[in-house]
Amino acid sequence: MDENGKTPLFGVYVHWPFCASKCPYCDFNSHVREAVDHQAWRISMLSEIDYYASLTPGRTVSSIFFGGGTPSLMEPETVEAIIDCVQKCWHISNDCEITLEANPTSVEAGKFKAFRQAGVNRVSLGVQALNDDELKFLGRKHNVSEALKAIEIARENFDRFSFDLIYARPNQSIKDWQEELENALKFSAEHLSLYQLTIEQGTPFYMQHKRGEFKVPDNDLAGELYEVTQAILNDAGMPAYEVSNHAAAGQESRHNMTYWRYEDYVGVGPGAHGRLTLDGKKQATRGHRAPEIWRERVIECGHGSHEFEEISCEQRVTESLMMGLRLRDGVSLARLSDEAGKPWDEYLDGAKVKALIDEGMLVLTEGRLHATSAGLQRLNGVLRFLL
Repeated sequence: MDENGKTPLFGVYVHWPFCASKCPYCDFNSHVREAVDHQAWRISMLSEIDYYASLTPGRTVSSIFFGGGTPSLMEPETVEAIIDCVQKCWHISNDCEITLEANPTSVEAGKFKAFRQAGVNRVSLGVQALNDDELKFLGRKHNVSEALKAIEIARENFDRFSFDLIYARPNQSIKDWQEELENALKFSAEHLSLYQLTIEQGTPFYMQHKRGEFKVPDNDLAGELYEVTQAILNDAGMPAYEVSNHAAAGQESRHNMTYWRYEDYVGVGPGAHGRLTLDGKKQATRGHRAPEIWRERVIECGHGSHEFEEISCEQRVTESLMMGLRLRDGVSLARLSDEAGKPWDEYLDGAKVKALIDEGMLVLTEGRLHATSAGLQRLNGVLRFLL
């Protein structure tokens, strides 16, 4: 048990790096290829799973997450083979959450049924907007009708599903977002991911924004959009359990909680990151980003990872704080001390923590440090000040 009295989580993240097209806002490790040798990729994924299993025997997997890229472009046979391999390599919990991300354009009833038969029990749909003009701006290949059909197919095939929306888009008003969000709630189940549009360096949007081709809402309007989001979702019984994720009680994403609670997880595939405790030391793992190089390394070595990097105690405190403050439940000071190998306030400046509490950015209750609503809106600034 951890300091919350909960069984430690252990996740397996599988990165499928291919997309049908690249979205202009996306800085994920995704690639467009004319053809993909699915059998060859299946073999490579299984090889890397075997490698990581050899380093972590006896662990119990609480979640598997197929991300990308566009994992719904995978063949169901590949998904099934990976799930079977995970089950053979580790123990798997009776309530293991197995999520697959999907784009509405790659959804059809037969394939979703096959994914369910392969062992997937939760899907996450990249809807992004419920407005056709906004979908075009975001570079999405589906329209609203296709998105709603994909949600319907997800509901028919899975007990649990979620979908994403992006807000703080150019020219988006408070009224526009209220109406879109209230419309989304008509179709949602018990989980929604709501992300503020950010302009990431290296994306097409970055240069377009720099050239002045569009503007995103200023900080004041973005803050109002965030507050409206919280109010509407709270009223709907789906409060934020993390900065961008809302769920009814018990419907939180178990796999993502693994990251935010700073638990161990395996990262399989090109560019996939992992965190593993090996011989009492926390190791950062990272796969080669280029798909072809990753596969070459797997063929040569059985895995496509760079050399592991040991995470220092101070870095462990930093990472666990950065992850934990994103959560509504916050982070335990005892956990920070465990990660540091010494009392937490020998690493963090207690005066800075008190200053943030006095400013209403943080609150300390029963040994747990939480970000307030104001603190969550300014979390990057809060963390910069603390760290």
